[in-house]
Amino acid sequence: MVALIFTPLLAYIAWNFSFSPGAKNWTASEIELLQSLSLDRLPALPKVPSNYFADSPDAAKFGHALYFDKRISGNNLVSCATCHQPEKMFTDGLALAMGTELGPRHTPSLVGISYSPWFYWDGRKDSQWAQALAPLETAHEHNTDRLQVARLISKDDSYRQQYELIFGPLPSIPSSPLAASPHGDGALKAAWSSLTTDQQSQVSQVFSNLGKALAAYQRKLLPGPTPFDDYVNSLSVEGDSSDELLTRSQVAGLGLFIGEAQCVTCHNGPLLTNHEFHNTGVLAISGQLPPMGRYDGIRIARKDPFNCLGEFSDAASSECLELRFSRDTNDLVGAQKTPTLRNIAITAPYMHGGQIKTLKEVIEHYNDAPISMLSHNEAKPLGLRPLQLRQLEDFLNILSAPLATDSKWLSAPIP
Repeated sequence: MVALIFTPLLAYIAWNFSFSPGAKNWTASEIELLQSLSLDRLPALPKVPSNYFADSPDAAKFGHALYFDKRISGNNLVSCATCHQPEKMFTDGLALAMGTELGPRHTPSLVGISYSPWFYWDGRKDSQWAQALAPLETAHEHNTDRLQVARLISKDDSYRQQYELIFGPLPSIPSSPLAASPHGDGALKAAWSSLTTDQQSQVSQVFSNLGKALAAYQRKLLPGPTPFDDYVNSLSVEGDSSDELLTRSQVAGLGLFIGEAQCVTCHNGPLLTNHEFHNTGVLAISGQLPPMGRYDGIRIARKDPFNCLGEFSDAASSECLELRFSRDTNDLVGAQKTPTLRNIAITAPYMHGGQIKTLKEVIEHYNDAPISMLSHNEAKPLGLRPLQLRQLEDFLNILSAPLATDSKWLSAPIP
């Protein structure tokens, strides 16, 4: 009888203890590490040598309009905001993106993405403006072509005016063929070949400038401070005055995050990502072969005509160090980009193919560190106990907050 009463009582006490205000005596080195993760330490947005217009207010305004415009798609039903939805932290809540068709990858959030030197899960683009262009000519995303997009700018008076204000006179856009691109089916490629070299270059220049405007807009999308930031900002070596900000369970989870769970190895800095590529043994997407990841991604980036070294870049060769000196070694087979953990609790599902549905399952995956289907799993089994797994999840749940972005950028502009 005593045991029947005592066991539930202990469980109640333990539960109540977990959610009571938490105090922990952090060491000076731990405090230094924790405060390096604060948004207060986030530097100014990096310069983009390949995009002269990255910080142009006019370019951001133009990109804002383009971002929500469904006419920049083959069926007039898809815009950038179809998959990167503002109300969902600029992702879509789906395992695989749905543009004009179902895509092969999960939609990553655009929040804070302007700090990254590489784009796409495999890093196949070396700038945000180059990344912004790719979906436009991809069949399962926007499914349009660069000639039709350039022609839209030419025919829309407002767009033409905005374009010329930023980039100078719009070149003459051919009235035929109807559609043309160096990508896509044989008909599109044949139509592209029918254009003169000068026409191809002029159309591609207009096209690339639209990517630069879209990137200027997306630089406005920044994360806001969370309870975690408030907590670490209040820490001091003289004493912890932040006991009321987090629960004991959340503080314990934070301790695991920077300690035994080793999360901070990859998820570091104010955006909680090192922007690097890692193979962590995630299962292949159902119905697909395991992707080669960064191993293929860097090779694609080097061949991209819109890369930092390309004809349409505004950078000097000496400013393209990331691309020129990027690794392409065998250990990158299967490696995918490390995402930010900011807003992680409200941007499920997870991984490059949305293979893992809940945050709890993500933590269990890293705790188990299964054998990789391709190459090797860089992660090692953690051996955390069930209570520790719950504490880690409790901590990750406090990394979400409203964006530090003016609300005018979060919906389609008023005509």
